[in-house]
Amino acid sequence: MRALDFAPLYRSTVGFDRLFERLENSVRSEWPPYDIERLDDNAYRISMAVAGFLPEDLELTQQGGVLVVTGKKEAENGQRSGMLHQGLAFRSFRQSFNLADHLKVTRANLVNGMLTIDLVREIPEALQPRRIAIGTSPGAEHSGEVVASLGTQTAAQAA
Repeated sequence: MRALDFAPLYRSTVGFDRLFERLENSVRSEWPPYDIERLDDNAYRISMAVAGFLPEDLELTQQGGVLVVTGKKEAENGQRSGMLHQGLAFRSFRQSFNLADHLKVTRANLVNGMLTIDLVREIPEALQPRRIAIGTSPGAEHSGEVVASLGTQTAAQAA
């Protein structure tokens, strides 16, 4: 039993609807199994075991901060009638991953039943830290006064 019943909490709290929705949606399906690994500070990889699925059976979509992996396997009519034991699951699945800001999928590969999804964090130039040069104002070199040059004029420079 993995599902939690938040109904009693809904009755005694006000304004926490979004929090409870996130908690309810955070319960993940255990199939298909997957790993998430950090390759470096800005690169990640999701590895998902999807044995029996072909590339055309899988769909990856990224919308905003959510990556959704969907697998739909068409039923094979009559081809598995002689099956004595079926250990591979061929049921459809939908697995979603909440991504951090500025994280995007760069590549997805399916090799020997293992789907690997590479993700990279690409921070836009406008949001990256920038170094601001510090200069001195004319005549202030001897007094030790330092003025940061941010592109605005001081009153002494305007005159």
